[in-house]
Amino acid sequence: MSRVLDFFLEYSLPRISDFHNGCTRFQDLQQISSRSSYGKPSAVQSCKRVQFSLEALNLEVADHADLHSLPDEAEACDGRDSDILPHVQTLRNFPEEELMGKVVMVRLDLTILLREQKKKHSSAARVISTIKYLHNAGAKLVLISSWSPKADSQLLKLERVAEFLSSELELKVIPVELGSGLEQSLMEDGHNSDILLLENLSQFKQEQANCSEFARRLSSGVDIFVNDAFFQSHKILASNVGITSFCYSSIAGFHFDEGMSQLKKIIKMNKWPYYAIIGGANLAGKAAALQFLASRCDGFIFVGDAAFQIMHAFGLPVPMELVEQESLEAADMLLEAAKARGVKIVLPKDFWCVNDHYPLQMKTFPANHIMDGWKPVDVGPNTLEEMISVLSRCKKILWIGAIKFGASNQESAGTSKLAAILYNLSQKNCDLIVVGKQACETFVGKSSYVMADLIENASIVWEFLKGRKLHGLLALDRAYPFELNWDAIYANTTLPLVVDVGSGNGLFLFRMAKMRKDWNFLGMENNEKLVSRCLDHVSQSGMTNGYFIATNATSTFQSIVSSYPGDLVLVSIQCPNPDFNKTEYRWRMVRRSLVEAIADLLASDGKVFLQSDVKEVAVRMKEEFMKYGKGKLTVVHDLEDSTSHQDRWLKENPFGIRSDWEQHVIDRGAPMYRLLLLKSSPSG
Repeated sequence: MSRVLDFFLEYSLPRISDFHNGCTRFQDLQQISSRSSYGKPSAVQSCKRVQFSLEALNLEVADHADLHSLPDEAEACDGRDSDILPHVQTLRNFPEEELMGKVVMVRLDLTILLREQKKKHSSAARVISTIKYLHNAGAKLVLISSWSPKADSQLLKLERVAEFLSSELELKVIPVELGSGLEQSLMEDGHNSDILLLENLSQFKQEQANCSEFARRLSSGVDIFVNDAFFQSHKILASNVGITSFCYSSIAGFHFDEGMSQLKKIIKMNKWPYYAIIGGANLAGKAAALQFLASRCDGFIFVGDAAFQIMHAFGLPVPMELVEQESLEAADMLLEAAKARGVKIVLPKDFWCVNDHYPLQMKTFPANHIMDGWKPVDVGPNTLEEMISVLSRCKKILWIGAIKFGASNQESAGTSKLAAILYNLSQKNCDLIVVGKQACETFVGKSSYVMADLIENASIVWEFLKGRKLHGLLALDRAYPFELNWDAIYANTTLPLVVDVGSGNGLFLFRMAKMRKDWNFLGMENNEKLVSRCLDHVSQSGMTNGYFIATNATSTFQSIVSSYPGDLVLVSIQCPNPDFNKTEYRWRMVRRSLVEAIADLLASDGKVFLQSDVKEVAVRMKEEFMKYGKGKLTVVHDLEDSTSHQDRWLKENPFGIRSDWEQHVIDRGAPMYRLLLLKSSPSG
């Protein structure tokens, strides 16, 4: 035992915490006026913009010759967009071998599969591929979703939906009820190749309330949660937020992953000119989002109800019944911001209008002279010509919101022609992102082969652009980027690595790293603020063998540590918070995924040090390592050594350096429960 103690006197560790740089939230219109973007205003403001030039009375669009210029500053502005969406665990990067034999619950959006035009939409294919990938990997699948009669009036009963999915997936889908039915189905070995479909979640009030007890029942017997319902991620539901507290890994499916990529494309400044076609109503509610887009786009083309709010802000004559009084201030502030940043604004020149008394009679009117008794239903031919002139020079286009007007059900050529124009541009070197149900349906109708990003749910895009939190996204396991530049972190990456999971304020790690210069120490901590302080200390002290990462070690240990060039010789987990007030969170850090990763990555004769001042926690940690250690780990015993209790807990800390909490416990005379585990060499 003394040999083992001598070994540990030489080493030390650091920790991980949730990696998340969320969007900045605009609190009110006054705050909007003083901020230019989510992330780094100085970088955004350094980007060159097209000159703002729209004369209020004649609505003439200025010469677009400069639209082809791609400023060098644009490249400098790019590359920071990853700060806006957190880096989460995805199915694409999750070890496939870890899925074998696991119970995996998939939260999907059935409306994607049920809609009539699903065969023309790649979203349905991605949802299906998620399910088939998991099934082929040997996981036992449980599908959960909510669905409405609006999707298909024939698919009201659970059994009918299961039949439909069986046909779509070409796999047997068995309907089950929440509770004993689900638990019994999971226990039956004879159905390992079958997929279970849980009853409609929309019938449970606890789902909308994000009830913790309901989420616990929902996840009973589940190992891994896969969220593939990206368009629901702006909602707080038991099936996309609460459930993650009870599964040892919560990751994004293929469709969810693609949804995140689409949001990043909207904000990415990689192609110029970049114009946004803005439709729909409620300009006031979208003020923060438009303010942000103004920091990314070269120009706005306003159509639909939104156009009248901007026209009114310019002082143009607009029928007052078309003006949203609550949007007046937002429109004024948007114009002010656009002018300051050189963002061009294009407004309609004319409209197709319908007669109040003769609904079938349509006529075009100039934008600034709509006669009484006529209501606009679509943009006119001169407006389309203007839009074609501008858009044909663009390399990136965002179409978000309805082109038609809220009160209109009339058909006209404006929207259809615009879709045709955009479709042709998408076939060339122009990135196109179409957002909103009406826009997507119009666009998909042009061809079954669509080279564009289609996002039917506009709500999630507006929420994202406003800087609101996407709770379903944030609930997933957040991962540190998988590729780390270890040479930039440590002076010598050939040194053995020691990892401390849950490093807290880092005092233990700093003391150990100072004592042992021939080892590298990595701290993994779940609290970003603590990690930030520790990194400041690392920088100020000039330490070259210590570092801290903010992440969820339970699910990201494998992806981070596996890329380290040297050997992992020691992992320490000290005093995890038992949180007895919340049973579901007890010892959550020491879960199956973490234990398996440690067992796999430890070098031969590597060690694991566990300790807690709560005996139940120490016992539970030991049980988890014995259960999921793949038979690679054994408890180090030496009954003749005076440092061991009779019940085989270590009497003393083998490091010789105590953490601050350990010292606090000892000072009040309470016991510590310590344990050493050894990874045997292959020949042993």
